[in-house]
Amino acid sequence: MTKDKARSKPPTALLDEEVRLNRYIARAGVCSRREADELIAGGAVSVDGRVISELGTKVGPGVEVLVNGRRISPARFEYILLNKPNDTITTVSDERGRRTVMDLVADARLANAGIFPVGRLDRETTGVLIITNDGALAHRLTHPSYEIEKLYRVRLKKPITAEALRALRVGVKLEDGIAAADRIEFMEGSGGMEVGISIHEGRNRQIRRMFDSLGHDIDQLERVRYAGLTTSGVRIGKWRRLTPREISQLYRRVNL
Repeated sequence: MTKDKARSKPPTALLDEEVRLNRYIARAGVCSRREADELIAGGAVSVDGRVISELGTKVGPGVEVLVNGRRISPARFEYILLNKPNDTITTVSDERGRRTVMDLVADARLANAGIFPVGRLDRETTGVLIITNDGALAHRLTHPSYEIEKLYRVRLKKPITAEALRALRVGVKLEDGIAAADRIEFMEGSGGMEVGISIHEGRNRQIRRMFDSLGHDIDQLERVRYAGLTTSGVRIGKWRRLTPREISQLYRRVNL
């Protein structure tokens, strides 16, 4: 198998292969891989009854791994695309009892998978949201250095001018620094009320704050494409699993 073919292989087969112990622990939802290294170095991890303190140790399928005396087992990776509806919180849980995106993907097969949303869409924003338990992929998808495109359809409460769009291309000043659109253009036939805008950053409520800085309030905001994925064929509030090909494409986008 060539290196390129190996990289494009969907990572859902990981549990059938030998993996580093820190990754095994992270896959079980105990902690991050870096924290797992600290547990290993501190003698808190045993494999088949033997305490392991050597970093880089690999384990295969069928072993018994204990962390602080508790047996752990890694979950199989899950990759879900949700068409997020309005009035839904993008978080695993909400102390105020509001509906979260996790309520929409409630499924017995996912109950103990340790899945979580990748990045955030604010409560009123709809559209493409990835939910997974693949921490390495999630980290790279949300890190600005990988420049993952996020394309939004913006419906404004009043028409916007071409001059304002130019300002958004150049960059507007926000309280956390300059923010600029990678691309922005009018939606055909919208009379200046709708625009398409793409960014690769992921600051809190960034799109809304960019338009607000120019005196424009957003009426509707939808993420129509994220990392090449769209909600085509997925009704609002519904979800589907990603295909092996889509998973491989995500991995290639972030050089995993």
